Amino acid sequence: MKSAETLKPYLGAFVVTVIAWFAFTLPDRLDAITFQAFARLPLEWPLLLLLLLAVPRILRRPIGFLCGLVLLLILFLKVADIGTREAFQRPFNPYLDIKMMADGWNLFSGTVGTLAAFAAVAAALLGLLVVLLLFLWAAARLTEIQRPARSWLVLSLVAITLFGGIAFLLNTPRVEARMPSYLNNRLTLVIRSVQDMHVFETALSRGEGPRNGAGLFGRVRDKDFVLIFVESYGRSAVEDPRYASITRPRLESVQTEIERAGLASASAWVTAPTVGGLSWLAHGTLLSGLWVDSQARYDRLMISQQPSLNRLFVEAGWKSIAVMPAITMDWPEAVYFGYRQILAAADLDYQGKPFNWVTMPDQYTLSAFERLGRAPARAAGERVMAEVALISSHAPWTPVARLIDWDDVGDGSIFNAQAESGDPPRVVWADPERVRAQYIQTIDYSLETLGSYMARFGEDTVFVILGDHQPAAIITGPNASRAVPIHVVSADRELVARFEWEGFFTGMLPETQTREWPMNEMRQVLIDLFSQP
Repeated sequence: MKSAETLKPYLGAFVVTVIAWFAFTLPDRLDAITFQAFARLPLEWPLLLLLLLAVPRILRRPIGFLCGLVLLLILFLKVADIGTREAFQRPFNPYLDIKMMADGWNLFSGTVGTLAAFAAVAAALLGLLVVLLLFLWAAARLTEIQRPARSWLVLSLVAITLFGGIAFLLNTPRVEARMPSYLNNRLTLVIRSVQDMHVFETALSRGEGPRNGAGLFGRVRDKDFVLIFVESYGRSAVEDPRYASITRPRLESVQTEIERAGLASASAWVTAPTVGGLSWLAHGTLLSGLWVDSQARYDRLMISQQPSLNRLFVEAGWKSIAVMPAITMDWPEAVYFGYRQILAAADLDYQGKPFNWVTMPDQYTLSAFERLGRAPARAAGERVMAEVALISSHAPWTPVARLIDWDDVGDGSIFNAQAESGDPPRVVWADPERVRAQYIQTIDYSLETLGSYMARFGEDTVFVILGDHQPAAIITGPNASRAVPIHVVSADRELVARFEWEGFFTGMLPETQTREWPMNEMRQVLIDLFSQP
């Protein structure tokens, strides 16, 4: 027993070292986590041990607790960085991202199941608590090391700090002191986010574009305008060699199909304000004409007087309809956009089974829109401006829906067999290559469905189809473009030609050198080209 008690202080030193070393050297990117990443000397490590050994007995507990909290904060930030970089290709921003935890929970639980999601979150929180308690125990044991071992340990740590500091100043590889700058950069990021809101307030007060719809959209007075966002349809789906062999022939096939139906098309690129998720930021950006790249900006926009494109169409005489199959809860933000009819998931009256997180396949969404939105408006002599969100290409990308005869869609129950097909997400997501294959199959389905839909229902209609954002890095790889394709389709060839004069490329397949607009600027392009005589 005595020998065990004697070893406890040294065990404490070892545990403190392991926890601190891991926290200080853990990379903040998933692709950087290698053995070599931990084979570095963080100068914060000897300084931490010296601090714990040097403090007076009366301060040992509070100082140990404070050090434990700092290490826990660093671990939390780095793990959060890994997650947000994988999902959104940016570091974790406490000011912006804490507000989105509820949305993250909804997506995570919808993908893996509520029980599995709860277990994962509980395990993560429990793990952090265990790390903190283990560190506090180890820090207390460390301070019990007696002389002469204590003196030798202090001298060794001082020597490591001095020689390590010299090596650091000489830019010696694998000797570093990153934590002060890491934490300072995070604080700076939060401060800049607060300042960014002041910039956005100025933009809101100045306004963007026309303040009302009077006299607008005369060029499309006799047409419906259908704006369709395709989930996770990004530039990578068109140009990445892993996906281009599927997407490019599909776009060419869609072009052939709609041309046979008498429709013309033109395409370009727009830069999305988000990547990997947060589709509503893209919707808000395009429809407001302002750059909405954070939840804070979006929340402020929702209570502003900046008129949405939907509202401008309403004021010009159109009936504005929202078709939102992903909306399953209250949607107070709808007030800002000024819809006259909202077809959320329940309103679309889908009687089939969901495709995991995806409430219904795109074909049913579009069929229900025709039946519940356009047909009644047509009977009442109204023109429609619709904002449609297609979600079949939303993660987890399983199962993959298939196009059927439009006359057979009915109440959606015909899709039950499709909804029960394929492997569950836990199987698909065990293999990154399988995830990528499933992703592009869902994009292919959405594009095929849109081609068939426009050819069948495209009379007296202008379609604008675009991706909401690029998918996550698991699909695109790191540092991918933020651009998404945009297509204009209509039987009015002169109108489509206007977009070509503006910089669009003829057809459904934009070229690499085709012009790319920031997504917020596309609002004014649409207003101008739809309003000019």
